Amino acid sequence: MTDIEIAQKNKMIPITQVAEKIGIKEGDLELYGPYKAKITFEELKTLQDKASKNPGKLILVTAVTPTPAGEGKSTVSIGLADGLNKIGKKTVVALREPSLGPCFGVKGGACGGGYAQIVPMEDINLHFTGDIHAISIANNLIAALIDNHIQQGNELNLDPRTITWKRCLDLNDRALRNIIIGLGGRIQGVPREDHFTIAVASEIMAIVCLSKTITELKERINRIVIGQNYKKENITFGQLKCTGAVAALLKDVIKPNLVQTLEKNPAFVHGGPFANIAHGCNSVNATLCALASGDYVVTEAGFAADLGAEKFLDIKCRSAGLKPNAVVIVATIRALKMHGGLAKTELSSENCQALEKGFENLKTHIENIAKFGLPAVVAINKFITDSDKEIELLKNLCEKLGTKAVLSEGWEKGGEGTAELARTVAEIADSGKADYHPLYSLDLPLAEKIKTIAKEIYRAGDLEFDSAALKKLKAFEDAGYGKLPVCIAKTQNSISHDPKLIGAPSGFTFPVRDVQLYAGAGFVVALAGDIMTMPGLPKAPAALNIDVDDNGIISGLF
Repeated sequence: MTDIEIAQKNKMIPITQVAEKIGIKEGDLELYGPYKAKITFEELKTLQDKASKNPGKLILVTAVTPTPAGEGKSTVSIGLADGLNKIGKKTVVALREPSLGPCFGVKGGACGGGYAQIVPMEDINLHFTGDIHAISIANNLIAALIDNHIQQGNELNLDPRTITWKRCLDLNDRALRNIIIGLGGRIQGVPREDHFTIAVASEIMAIVCLSKTITELKERINRIVIGQNYKKENITFGQLKCTGAVAALLKDVIKPNLVQTLEKNPAFVHGGPFANIAHGCNSVNATLCALASGDYVVTEAGFAADLGAEKFLDIKCRSAGLKPNAVVIVATIRALKMHGGLAKTELSSENCQALEKGFENLKTHIENIAKFGLPAVVAINKFITDSDKEIELLKNLCEKLGTKAVLSEGWEKGGEGTAELARTVAEIADSGKADYHPLYSLDLPLAEKIKTIAKEIYRAGDLEFDSAALKKLKAFEDAGYGKLPVCIAKTQNSISHDPKLIGAPSGFTFPVRDVQLYAGAGFVVALAGDIMTMPGLPKAPAALNIDVDDNGIISGLF
């Protein structure tokens, strides 16, 4: 059966019963039908307080560098949570909401796979509780208010040529990357260049994910820098005095969503920033709710450890005061063989030489996690084509690095297939070996922070900053933003900036072509290589395979 067929055959229990398992009463839920719910503001505050006093053990799931062969990070995250519950550990999983862009593009959704999924799979992958739609509208309200301010007299003397705020859409649409607005005459607005980004890369998405309360949300929205006046002074959105209206659109978005795994275990699914062009983690509120309601929490950061994990550890954990207890690095033998030089068509045949060569990619990620003071375990996400000899080789290679590798069979067997992994992870999380610390000090200049990540995590030999990027970094520091962390936007398909450099490249020159200030979110974005914040659709998008019948049954989602 396909993933969606497995999900559709599953018999869900009412979300009220799922909530009861972690001590949340029906009155503390806002129901979106029988199988989805948001946490009320009152309960959210209670759970935040509880998490600050007696949190559960926090386990981060990350992965090797993605390949077309697939890695299954979400599948392992869900399977591990089910496995921990299977061995008697009260566990909650906290994941991101899927974006519609990948669902109709090439990557697919983010609900796991096989017998390690969260449900209702179709709802979560499509409109869910409307969070991303509301974020898009809030983002675009800011854009409309900016252009209206200019049209209605421009009291702030905002220079249209300096506007940095982009509109957004939760779909892959390359035609909207660069546009001209305001054409058609004086009453149609002031003509200027504009841009679209995908909604999950919007600063509003980041702000929602990093805010604990409506008050904090409004403070962050106030701090958004939208452009400069003609004196080259920064203008913030707060100066337009419309923050309350934007926050009103996000009133319900800030509340975490509760759903269930196929095995009826609780899952908080909330927030959806991409890890290649944003900070790549689910919301702080969802993580806090999970930490307050489970003895163990499994959470996931997007793409590989050089992207999602680095940003989770340097941005989210630092901002929210979180302290992880263990890290799981997902690897597949298929992916490592691709990093060893094999084509996708050659992956079904045993090839220990390619596996050993591709292991260098996994080795880099293991070493990187250790730089944050965290113990790691490797989860070998098993495929039917993996040979016993290859599995044993991978375990031995990890053992030589002092890292245990454990087979994960959650896709085929659900929680039962991850029980051994669960026991290993729980042992590491309970060991007290974690000594989490960020990679860099916030006191470093912004350019030095970027250099630290590029050299320590990506293994770059040198950096090449565009002159305009350096000028902007200096301006950010002069304006008082020098102590912000940095969020590097780069390809997910290589540890480097170049998607063609597979395996474990090193010594390359890392190009920083632009930087952007996300003052509301609280970080500076550095764009490297050819990365785009609005993806495009592939030649054969997943939309070709998605359909719905007269009974409302959806097919083709994955």
